[in-house]
Amino acid sequence: MEDFDIKPIIEGIIFTSESPIQLRNLVEILPEFDKEVILNGIERIKKECEEDSRGLELVEVAGGYLFRTKPRLAQWVNRFKKRKPVKLSQSALETLAIIAYRQPIIKPTIDEIRGVDSGWVLRTLLERGLVRILGRKDIPGRPVIYGTTQAFLELFSLNTLSDLPSLKEIQPPSMPEELSKEEISEVDKEKNGNYQNVSIIEAKEEGEVGSN
Repeated sequence: MEDFDIKPIIEGIIFTSESPIQLRNLVEILPEFDKEVILNGIERIKKECEEDSRGLELVEVAGGYLFRTKPRLAQWVNRFKKRKPVKLSQSALETLAIIAYRQPIIKPTIDEIRGVDSGWVLRTLLERGLVRILGRKDIPGRPVIYGTTQAFLELFSLNTLSDLPSLKEIQPPSMPEELSKEEISEVDKEKNGNYQNVSIIEAKEEGEVGSN
């Protein structure tokens, strides 16, 4: 069926799917087409959706393909849906970031990084389907192990967790360990000898997402 246009078939399948559909699923559903033909059809759809006259875009999130309304149309789409966009509190975003970067992770570790109890925040994230329970850790007390969900990837338009920005991209450099908070009031920020006051960013260990 190489002479048959696969593009509208793929459009119909993706549009009908309630969740991102993976390439391997499309290959299984469309055995009469080569994988390369299917990929070519997907790329054609993406290209056409880039036109300003189109209200939808084909995005790759959570390991699959999904149609979404373009961000610039959000105010009108939300008006139709009669609900506000999903909003998360600072504490929820902070907890979610810790889980995303450190998963699988247990609550005591989350509490230690944040410096406060995260019980109610975790319950909220579980209710919203952004976090899931992976099991229990085989240590005294058998604490629950947490990880993110596919809904988390979809919400933040991520294909996989590897698409998260690296910690080096989002964390400012830490101060020299040999200097204490009391000792540092000024640091040399420029090679010409100019000084200015700076705040000290503390971290319990390298690679952790902390709380202000």
